[in-house]
Amino acid sequence: MPLFSYVVRRILQMIPTVVFILVITFVLIRLLPGDPASAMLGDRALDADVIRINASLGLDKPIIVQFLYFVERVFTGDLGNSITLKLPVMTLILQRLPVTLMLISMAAVIALVLAVPLAFVAALKREQASDAAIRGVFQVGLSMPVFYIGILLLTLFAAHLKWFPVGGFGDTFGSKLYHLFLPALTLAVSLAAILMRNLRAAIIGVINAEYVEFARAKGLRTRIILFRHVLRNALISTITLFGLQIGSLLGGGVITETVFAVPGAGRLMIDSIYGRDYPVLQGLTIALAILVSLTFLVTDIVQAWLDPRIAR
Repeated sequence: MPLFSYVVRRILQMIPTVVFILVITFVLIRLLPGDPASAMLGDRALDADVIRINASLGLDKPIIVQFLYFVERVFTGDLGNSITLKLPVMTLILQRLPVTLMLISMAAVIALVLAVPLAFVAALKREQASDAAIRGVFQVGLSMPVFYIGILLLTLFAAHLKWFPVGGFGDTFGSKLYHLFLPALTLAVSLAAILMRNLRAAIIGVINAEYVEFARAKGLRTRIILFRHVLRNALISTITLFGLQIGSLLGGGVITETVFAVPGAGRLMIDSIYGRDYPVLQGLTIALAILVSLTFLVTDIVQAWLDPRIAR
């Protein structure tokens, strides 16, 4: 089974990636200005208290010892306690990360719903008025920063029209979808523009291929040709691009959660940076980096399923 062996190889290739993520996270957190003891004790902290806190956190040991201790705690699921919130980091991540995952998932679905049909229309109506209109509208959305799109949507649909809440997160599943729609739409605008342009170009390149002409010659229906032959092959490059954009969605989610006051992992990361909460920053960075790596893995699997030649 080529696909199964391909999946196993890709999983094994993730091991060096995870190790590299741990090293980079450990080093970058140590390069931030300030120290946890000062954040915990304030500006009037005594030297003796600072030394005591550093010893309790293991920050007085050699850097190699600190790293090995850090790796051991990560693999045992013990990410330490938050300096500012006084809660286990794993608990905070499990509370906040599902909110971010729900936001990212909604943004991805909205982007696909917008991009795929409009890419078909633009490709089939190439160089016509509808093609120019679709590309023009998406180009405007692509040229604006995420925070500006969020402020525009917040001002129009929440503050002025009052169709959506200004911010926050609901209690029930339907309420959560309702609260997250505007933030998800904010993230989806740029992603939909990128996916639409890529998929349009791929469809134009595939629609005149020889195997598509042969399918037409066999008398297959247009719907079967478009979905079975054109879309399946055109989606390969778009799926690759979609997977690469997940990291951008997570980065944009940090800003979007701040604009819409969404209690997600991005908002927690911003608060942790201001509070110099090293354990939370480490835990969030590792969790998000592994999440992106898993997204790449799923993307590769879907690509191999669409094009079995990739798994060979």
